[in-house]
This record gives sequence, structure tokens and C-alpha cells, in this order.
Amino acid sequence: MTEESSIALVARRTVRAPPERVFEVWTRPSELLRWWGPRGVECVGAEVDLRVGGTYRLGNRFADGRVVWISGTFELIELPHRLVYSWHVEPASEHAERVTVRFEPHAEGTEVIVIHERIASQRAREEHAAGWEGCLDGLAAQFVA
Repeated sequence: MTEESSIALVARRTVRAPPERVFEVWTRPSELLRWWGPRGVECVGAEVDLRVGGTYRLGNRFADGRVVWISGTFELIELPHRLVYSWHVEPASEHAERVTVRFEPHAEGTEVIVIHERIASQRAREEHAAGWEGCLDGLAAQFVA
């Protein structure tokens, strides 16, 4: 692993729902279509085969009409507490990033902790950090009364 590929980030948000429900919203395609994506980005496609070795694919449409697809393979599934999966921005390169999402019980619901590792550059890290903050905003908004 190169020095650059050891770049990582952590994003977290507390949402007002139990871990089981947050896990479901994170992994069900019909739910992902409602909230996935940073500000100004619409999720236009969501496919999830939720099993170890299964794949996912998410389409992000940007304001300029460009669609970027993110895909990967589930490496670990501990329902409803943890997911680990590879992360590729298509077309997939040989460099696979890794995302771990933890759903931890919290007095106010669930703390969602995203750990994104193996990021190729500092610039990509900054873009991912902004993207995750926007995604977590969208996720939290799903549980506002």
C-alpha cells in the first residue's frame, strides 16, 4: 500500500431511529433512492445484493446532468451493526477503496459512523468528506418528524 492509499476519513451523525431501521434505510434500494447523495445530487439508481460477496451500485446525477456510478462488493455484514464494502467510482480501477459503516445505539437513536479508507489522494479525501456529510444530512432528514 502506498502512502497516498493509506488516506482515510471518518464522518458521523446521530439519527433519530433504532439501528435496525437505519441499517434498513442504508441497504434497501427503494430507501436509498430517497436520500442517497450529497447536496445537489440525485440518486438515479440503486441496486443492492445484501450478502457477503454481493454487490451494490449507486447512480449519482449531478446538477450538470453528469451521472457517476459507485459500485462495490460487500465484505462483511453484521446486521444491524456494521457493513464493510469496497468502493469504486466507475469505471472501476484496480484501486479499491473500502468503506465501513457502523450503526451504534445512542441515547437519541443511532450514531452512524462512516470510515472511508484507502483513498488515493488528499483531494479525493476532501471530495469524499463533503459527499459523506451530504449523505448523512440526507439520511438524518429521513427520520425528522
